[in-house]
Amino acid sequence: MLDEGGASRYLKAMEHAKPPLTLYLAAPRGFCAGVDRAIKIVEMALQKWGAPVYVRHEIVHNKFVVDSLRDKGAVFVEELDDCPDDRPVIFSAHGVPKAVPAEAQRRQMVYVDATCPLVSKVHIEAERHHANGLQMVMIGHEGHPEVLGTMGQLPEGEVILVETVDDVARVAPRDPQALAFITQTTLSVDDTAGIVTALKARFPAIVGPAKEDICYATTNRQAAVKEVAPKIDALLVIGAPNSSNSKRLVEVGRAAGCAYSQLVMRADQIDWRAMEGVHAVGVTAGASAPEVLVDEVVGAFRARFDVTVEIVETAIERVEFKVPRVLRETA
Repeated sequence: MLDEGGASRYLKAMEHAKPPLTLYLAAPRGFCAGVDRAIKIVEMALQKWGAPVYVRHEIVHNKFVVDSLRDKGAVFVEELDDCPDDRPVIFSAHGVPKAVPAEAQRRQMVYVDATCPLVSKVHIEAERHHANGLQMVMIGHEGHPEVLGTMGQLPEGEVILVETVDDVARVAPRDPQALAFITQTTLSVDDTAGIVTALKARFPAIVGPAKEDICYATTNRQAAVKEVAPKIDALLVIGAPNSSNSKRLVEVGRAAGCAYSQLVMRADQIDWRAMEGVHAVGVTAGASAPEVLVDEVVGAFRARFDVTVEIVETAIERVEFKVPRVLRETA
């Protein structure tokens, strides 16, 4: 039995005791091979040519990454017109319309294309179908850089954009018997499947990709969230508001049963009031979010809770993409 002093110390200790919490870390999460390659391209270009090196559009959609590269001497612009002729320019991982490298060549600029190889695969598909006389239907989000880049591979009017199942009913092709479809690489796997089903129902002759366009990293990260969702009270997706794959992870979490699924750029955006009373939280990161931000979020939880970390791994990724030869030869 505690004496009065012991009871007082016990109560004081209890006041400062941290509530228990299990953090489920989804795996895979964070950087994919295309993002890793794009960042390396900027870093190696800075080593080769020195600062400044210009980058058309954010190299990847993550403020932490962009700010880090800016500190090293990268200058981010939205259009080629904002770049001087005498400094190297890098095209972002999302890809660019054909007119952009053509203009860079006309101006005799040094440029490096950091387009993700899996996005380039979609570009090649679109060109192949176009050469075979097929009009393209692209499933994607209007205004996203990847969509603009992919649509810009073909002449105007040759790519019809659809975002939802409802859009399919409004598609007015030149020839319903001469259609093919492609998709943005960072879409929701489940939502896209519904749109593809609608396209095939309306246009039975439509030709699809030989291999699914949604990239391995998007698919794997969504699968991990689906595995985590039934175990948790809340899901935090670390990523940027303009990151398509990160926003899709939030949607996948909600669809998989975790009503409180939120996007946060960093730990300081966590709503701690919403974390009161929770016992299990899932954490994942979009394909352009570095692991250091995951560590930051885990540390923030450790400061407030007695944390047990569990890894939920649904796939192992060993994909690696080489940087362009012009950089490898001089690195």
